[in-house]
Amino acid sequence: MIPVVEPELGGPPTAPTGYVPAVAGRPRRRFGRLAPNLVLLASALFFTFPLLSLARFALQNVPTVLLGWDTLFDKWSISGITAVFDEPQFWESLRLSLKLALGTVFITLFLLLPTAIWVHLRVPKARAFVEFVTVLPYMVPAIALVAGIVVIKPHARWFLNSDLSLIPFYVVLALPFTYRSFDAGLKAIDLRTLVDASRSLGAGWGATVFRVLVPNMRSSIIYASFLTAAVVMGEYTLADTLLIESLPPFQQKFVGREPQAGYGLNLLALVATTLLFAMVTLLTRKRDPKRKTFAHMAAKTTLRTEKAA
Repeated sequence: MIPVVEPELGGPPTAPTGYVPAVAGRPRRRFGRLAPNLVLLASALFFTFPLLSLARFALQNVPTVLLGWDTLFDKWSISGITAVFDEPQFWESLRLSLKLALGTVFITLFLLLPTAIWVHLRVPKARAFVEFVTVLPYMVPAIALVAGIVVIKPHARWFLNSDLSLIPFYVVLALPFTYRSFDAGLKAIDLRTLVDASRSLGAGWGATVFRVLVPNMRSSIIYASFLTAAVVMGEYTLADTLLIESLPPFQQKFVGREPQAGYGLNLLALVATTLLFAMVTLLTRKRDPKRKTFAHMAAKTTLRTEKAA
């Protein structure tokens, strides 16, 4: 046998050999990210060019037949957007759409948030059925809902004649977005531990929901609210069928009467929606991890009590 000589502990360090161990995993390719970047670039161009064309038609006071590279910088003006502000019906329709959005968000939070919490806590086996029910507005198009409304309209004129009668239907249309947002927020937290900790400290169900669960579901609640508002502000079929002059029907009529100003209003709506979702991103940023909430203190107190026992 060949004796193995071990180095002495106090000996001088050996010189580096220049050997670099191979990195485990897939070898790095030089152009590995080229294809995904090209796909992203193509997608950005696909969505950006129509918006640029819309902006040019709405903001450039040049006849359409004369639009070209030679007139690219000629006669740009914001009159195509500001003209809509002189329409009295615009402010009325915008005010009505904002009322519908606020009412839909309030009823959605009031109904769906307790339902999602109850399903996760008490009947977790029913989650698949509830998810199937909430996805039905995807399967049943809005025009089918409109057909049902037309059938019951002679028997419920006292309700459907009101401008706010759209709110229950908008709650149904927003179900696929709102419930999944709540469901994702509940899956991201330790729901049962937070509820047990809060209840063990003497808090009722109201305090548990509003002081423990709602702060921990802040991001999902904000996303659900903004998505619901976006659905309401862009829905046309139901409002047009019930002859309610909300913002989408007004946009459709205004484009037919004033094409350039109408497309300027559409451009303004797209920019406002983009800013809205940028605001959502800012509002849902992670807070300071050092900041303690009632839920964290309740959970810590419960763990200390269990250890002491």
